[in-house]
Amino acid sequence: MNVKAAELDVATPGAPNAERFDELTEIINAYNVVTEKLERSHETLRGEVVRLQTELASTDAQLQRSKRLAALGEMAAGIAHEIRNPLAAIQLYAKMLSDDLSGESIDKVDCGYTANKIAIAVRGLNSVVNDVLNFAQEIRPKRNDILVSELFERAIDDHRPAIEDANVDVQMLSPSTLAVNCDSELLHRALLNLVRNAVDAMDKRDGAKLTLAARVENSLVVLTVRDTGPGIADEDVDRIFNPFFTTRHTGTGLGLAIVHRIVDAHGGAVAVTNDPCGGAGGAVFELSLPVASPLPGASGGTYAENSCG
Repeated sequence: MNVKAAELDVATPGAPNAERFDELTEIINAYNVVTEKLERSHETLRGEVVRLQTELASTDAQLQRSKRLAALGEMAAGIAHEIRNPLAAIQLYAKMLSDDLSGESIDKVDCGYTANKIAIAVRGLNSVVNDVLNFAQEIRPKRNDILVSELFERAIDDHRPAIEDANVDVQMLSPSTLAVNCDSELLHRALLNLVRNAVDAMDKRDGAKLTLAARVENSLVVLTVRDTGPGIADEDVDRIFNPFFTTRHTGTGLGLAIVHRIVDAHGGAVAVTNDPCGGAGGAVFELSLPVASPLPGASGGTYAENSCG
């Protein structure tokens, strides 16, 4: 904003205060020059900020696109790998069956054995297709309020034979009245996937222990699945929820990706860390979900799962 000397209450030129007027005029002129420079600099900086924001948005978009392409590439490679093995087995056993049937004598026992192998491979392919469809389909939760203890008990019961075979000790910690607002079938699938992975990670390990616990934190129910397995390698933590990423020799690697999608569809969050408790080790998965409304008696008896008890 320019300031004019005439607007100020000073003497006019030629009067006794002329020198003071001239000095004040110089000061005002200098002020106006500096103000104009500042305004030009401000406009230049504003333009630079806009340019950098646009450039940053473009760079971020390229980065996100690269990540999506990389994930798609990993997913495509995973699908190809999972399908190729059963197809190779089907091709091999089909040839064996064809050779047996074209021989002079037919051994029904051998033919039956070979046909059964083909059926097993087909079931494997069907499992891959089902996992891909479950991952790709749109998830629309049908919410209802359900006790966390019921979700925990159902997940453990559905996987109990494998739990007992692996000699895993199970502990469930949840207030009896703590409930969560969710699609119970979808959340059951997510918890079952986590329980299955935990048991597989601890298979035949001494002192194997699986802990399912719940607590209320910032108006959310946090469900924790903790194991005492070998934990997750640091380089794998950021990739563990990617489709078809797996560190095991069996399975499609879609289980955790499906867990992530289910929790995300509920407006929740899922996180994974390695157990900080010395000696226990293992992985810790946390699902943060909306509390059931109203929440009966949830003020008492929550559990702090970050403690090393």
